[in-house]
Amino acid sequence: MELNLNNRLIIVTGASSGFGEAVARQLIAEGATVLAIARRTALLDKMAAELGDKCEILTADVSNTQFPEILLEKLQGRIPDGIFVNGGGPPAAGFSETTRDMWINAFHNIFLWKVDLVKKLLPLFKMRNYGRIVFLESISVKQPVENLILSNSIRSAMAGMAKTLAGEIASFGITVNVLAPGYHDTAAMQRLYSGKAEKTGQSVEEVKRIFINETGTGKLGNPAELANLAVWLLSPNSSFVTGQVITIAGNQVKGILG
Repeated sequence: MELNLNNRLIIVTGASSGFGEAVARQLIAEGATVLAIARRTALLDKMAAELGDKCEILTADVSNTQFPEILLEKLQGRIPDGIFVNGGGPPAAGFSETTRDMWINAFHNIFLWKVDLVKKLLPLFKMRNYGRIVFLESISVKQPVENLILSNSIRSAMAGMAKTLAGEIASFGITVNVLAPGYHDTAAMQRLYSGKAEKTGQSVEEVKRIFINETGTGKLGNPAELANLAVWLLSPNSSFVTGQVITIAGNQVKGILG
């Protein structure tokens, strides 16, 4: 399938590993130029050396309140064609374990920086009457995940914001969609294994088997497969898909509309 991504400029945050890296690599394979953003300079340098001139890099903390201005300075007047909005998640916790500061930090780190960033980019997309926005959230927007109350709560707010925004800007040729991954083979999952093993006294391998069983497929997801869908949503081919929350989780979501 021709995705018509040649000479398109796409921003990818959280690009040095996991889903972000997979999306960045697939975009470049399809001919796009990627501005890859992450905190770890060494990993970004390695990506750029491997992927060549189509991989531009920016070392930055996306949750920093100054990040939108840093990004605009890096763009140097260029208008991007789309953005894959991806960042880290909050710590695992049950309700009784949370503090007020944990809720405030989670709100900023899951929700607020994304709002600030998109507010800065929307005028650029509107100037061109074109844009693609894809938020990477979690299966928790469709089905709560045990011991992840911060993610369950605030990522759902992200989905509500994205849906409302999609309706407000659809007439400008700008699409907004949310990807909601379940359990994939990423470093974030390794942290979940370790945390649950420590809490329950089970081995990491036992915990991993439990997570795999929940997918109903006998395996974890592959970030590269999610990237295929993300790249299509970031392409001109997806012009009639907006305001959607798409789950990539095997058979983990049990609701009919999952």
